[in-house]
Amino acid sequence: MAIVNATNQTFAEETNSGVVLVDFWAPWCGPCKMIAPVLEELDAEMGEKVKVVKVDVDENQETAIKFEVMSIPALFVLKDGQVVEKTLGYQPKEALEALVSKHL
Repeated sequence: MAIVNATNQTFAEETNSGVVLVDFWAPWCGPCKMIAPVLEELDAEMGEKVKVVKVDVDENQETAIKFEVMSIPALFVLKDGQVVEKTLGYQPKEALEALVSKHL
């Protein structure tokens, strides 16, 4: 499964079922750029079980405000549309795998 770029309009549809890892990010954010290849790896390895969705906070402020995103990268784990866990800042792949795996 490929990483999905969600917008204010598509976010609910993209995250309403299964386990979804949402990355709230912005193009100017250094740690966001560092975590991008980690998310690509995670998607390649866990793509059948977990959907990875990216939300550009500059272009989709409505969604960022709804989730009270104050700093980025902000990573949320959603299960069937509900937030079950979140973490802030750069995370190594192992930490993200552990974060997601407990909700599968």
